[in-house]
Amino acid sequence: MPRALWLLIIGMAVNVIGSSFLWPLNTIYIHDHLGKSLSVAGIVLMLNSGANVIGNLYGGHLFDKIGGYKSIIMGIAISLFALVGLSIWHDWPQYVVFLTITGFGTGIIFPSMYAMAGSVWKEGGRKSFNALYVAQNLGVAVGASLGGIVADYSFQLIFLANTIMYVIFLLIAVFGYKGILVENAIHDQKEKAITVVKSKANLQALLIVCGGYLLCWVAYSQWTTTIASYTQEINISLTQYSLLWTINGAIIVLGQPILNGVLKQLSASLKMQILIGIGIFIVSFLVAGKASAFSGFLVAMIILTIGEMFIWPAVPTIAFDLAPKGREGFYQGIVNSTATGGRMVGPLLGGIIVDMYSMSALFFVLIGLFLIAIVTTLMYDRGLKTKMVSGTVRGQM
Repeated sequence: MPRALWLLIIGMAVNVIGSSFLWPLNTIYIHDHLGKSLSVAGIVLMLNSGANVIGNLYGGHLFDKIGGYKSIIMGIAISLFALVGLSIWHDWPQYVVFLTITGFGTGIIFPSMYAMAGSVWKEGGRKSFNALYVAQNLGVAVGASLGGIVADYSFQLIFLANTIMYVIFLLIAVFGYKGILVENAIHDQKEKAITVVKSKANLQALLIVCGGYLLCWVAYSQWTTTIASYTQEINISLTQYSLLWTINGAIIVLGQPILNGVLKQLSASLKMQILIGIGIFIVSFLVAGKASAFSGFLVAMIILTIGEMFIWPAVPTIAFDLAPKGREGFYQGIVNSTATGGRMVGPLLGGIIVDMYSMSALFFVLIGLFLIAIVTTLMYDRGLKTKMVSGTVRGQM
């Protein structure tokens, strides 16, 4: 892999380590420490995610206009401002304000990271996005494991640790990303006209596949919200709950070579990769719906992790393959904002269903969402003249 990609991988890991100190514990903090209901917690996380959606779309636009380096620096600066404030003031309602600003700042960062990764190693294809995905989950494994331990001692230190990691990320970006050059697309008028025609079909295909991606994230987000709160009610400790995310990250980091071998043997297209992942997700939530002790949730998390290893890296790869020249940042912004949209809708939807009905009703609804996601995945590329054989339009693997 190119040196530039390694710098992006390291930055991504540091970034996610910082955020993973807090995000798995947000609902628990709002519900148990600030004394708010699950529905209110869902609204707070919806505001954070809504700001993140806006940040993702704006960040993708910024990448196409001013480049990845300046976009990432801007996102880190906004996030740091909010995290410093959160370290000092984390009562109600200051917590909501700073958490929302943090969502916007972090949203700006991610499209540039993914667009830069695809650009600096084009021949790598899905490998670039797999590498960033592994880096993210290494960050989750480290951050979540440390976060649970620190939170049992003091939530104050959680906010401080998050801030320190973002300072380190800022230093990596300032000294490492300025020299990363991304090819700018220059089109004449005829090429632009052709690009507009092609991009309409490609954008439609991306939006359809992102519809299913959104539903998968709505379900997945329950693990950090309603399921997290439910584990506390059945006396699973914060340390044990955080351990689930540590295992999640560890499986992804250690299991990636095995997954690559499996996909190579199957010669799986990205569409098939996503469909397999959704099927595994369904099994995971069936197990979680029956779980009443830590061991049950552990098994469900292991199955969930295998499913996400199939789905999460595949969608950014599809977006990069579909993106016209010069629009890579915008397309990655759509993908990242879709994931964030799922994290925005998920907590509120889950909280309302659990408050009004039960956890069992929630799991029933989530299975239905996965079935809809299967349909959108099956049909997303029907309007494309060039089908995505072996996972790509551009012939990358």
